[in-house]
Amino acid sequence: MRCVARSLGLNYIDPERLYVIRSYGSRSRATARIYMMPSAWRFALNMGPVYLIEFISERFDRLTPMGKAEVIVHELLHIPPAFSGGLRPHGRLVNDGLARRLTSRVDEGCLRLLGGHEEGR
Repeated sequence: MRCVARSLGLNYIDPERLYVIRSYGSRSRATARIYMMPSAWRFALNMGPVYLIEFISERFDRLTPMGKAEVIVHELLHIPPAFSGGLRPHGRLVNDGLARRLTSRVDEGCLRLLGGHEEGR
């Protein structure tokens, strides 16, 4: 995640407040999903904005490194530049075409990492 965000110049993304999980056994048609921490929870826990990206193992793990990078880019595009805790909807700023174009700029080293099968990469 960090590598992809850095290679695209998405410097507004705070990796310390971006969490990643992998889920298993899902029947979802999605490959990944992004969540934000609701503001009521953030207030109660005295936290700043936090995001969580869930990768659906059954779909994500089968992708090529370039395909994985495209999914990561797509999910990162949902995070607004203000890193305010909100999510951008699909549309002009979040779409598959833009994700594909940006993915072509992802660093080769990131793609090599995504090709590995080690947990936590």
